[in-house]
Amino acid sequence: MDILLVGCGKMGGAMLRRWLDAMPARFTTVNRSGRALPPGTEHVSGADALDGRRFDAIIIAVKPQQIPDVLPDYTEFLAEGGCYVSIAAGFSAASISKVVGDKPVIRIMPNLPALIGRSVNGLYANSACGPAHRDLADQLAKTTGTAVWLDSEDELDRLTAVAGSGPGYVFEIARSYIAAAEDLGFSRETARALVLETIGGAIEMAARSEDDVAELRNSVMSKKGTTEAGINALRRDGLLDALLKDTTRAAYDRAVELR
Repeated sequence: MDILLVGCGKMGGAMLRRWLDAMPARFTTVNRSGRALPPGTEHVSGADALDGRRFDAIIIAVKPQQIPDVLPDYTEFLAEGGCYVSIAAGFSAASISKVVGDKPVIRIMPNLPALIGRSVNGLYANSACGPAHRDLADQLAKTTGTAVWLDSEDELDRLTAVAGSGPGYVFEIARSYIAAAEDLGFSRETARALVLETIGGAIEMAARSEDDVAELRNSVMSKKGTTEAGINALRRDGLLDALLKDTTRAAYDRAVELR
């Protein structure tokens, strides 16, 4: 299988490294930035170098605002029965179809842990896609983490608000938690280690457990103990719940604006 990757930034490069290790396919990348590419991929600087070639899939990995200007140069290189796969956030399948015509289009919404093979990938296929196209996209996604198929792009936008943007929320919470540990007197290095190991261990425990996370929280607390005191402060006036609802809603609203 021949696959063309148009664009290769941080996310595209992270996913490409996983694909090269696990997929029986030949990847050709179009990368005008000069960014270092992983060994095992052919590199071209533009469409002129692809004369006469045809690809089973064209993966769109440029910035969303670049798609209308960049993608038309590559539409002639899609093989009969091939498909477009976009990992560009905020650019709908319908908008891609306006550029490429009535072709199979699948969107994959990954998140940053694709760098370590732990991505949560939301997938949506337009009506032109068949089983073979969906199988290819499923393989591309599962090579970098998990695949969650969705029935609409609105669901994809909601997944973006929770999982696509989610690592950013977690990193911001960790940053604030580390600052709080420093405020208690720990060095920055020690505070970072304490917080990240605590978060990592708690999340791994929750992932392995069948208990609801509220039950796990309660299992840490003893009546009038230190954890209860901290939780009461954290949940004061329902502020934490309200902040997280506002956070995901703001991200979803922005995703809708970008369609």
